[in-house]
Amino acid sequence: QVQLVESGGGLVQTGGSLRLSCAASGIILSSTSMAWYRQAPGQQRELVATINNLGGTNYAHSVKGRFTISRDNAKNTVYLQMNSLEPEDTAVYYCNTPYRTLRWGQGTQVTVSS
Repeated sequence: QVQLVESGGGLVQTGGSLRLSCAASGIILSSTSMAWYRQAPGQQRELVATINNLGGTNYAHSVKGRFTISRDNAKNTVYLQMNSLEPEDTAVYYCNTPYRTLRWGQGTQVTVSS
């Protein structure tokens, strides 16, 4: 059974940084594209960043230049480095494939104070 576990969230001030981790079991992440999503209160879940199995990346316009998605195939983990955080980045962050084909994890809360 595939399981995704997100971690690394927290409370940070505007301009701060966090690194999120997505650890997977039951699936080999190196064989598939992966993505980070976020959902703010009252909002739909939105795609933030993707990484394919060759390491190619894409980002939502709102985070381009501030966030970096990466993967460590040996650890079967995908990361999201978030720099220059803004209050608008406050949300619960999730990982999944770009087509949302896996069971969602519990997510990790990111709160950016102004």
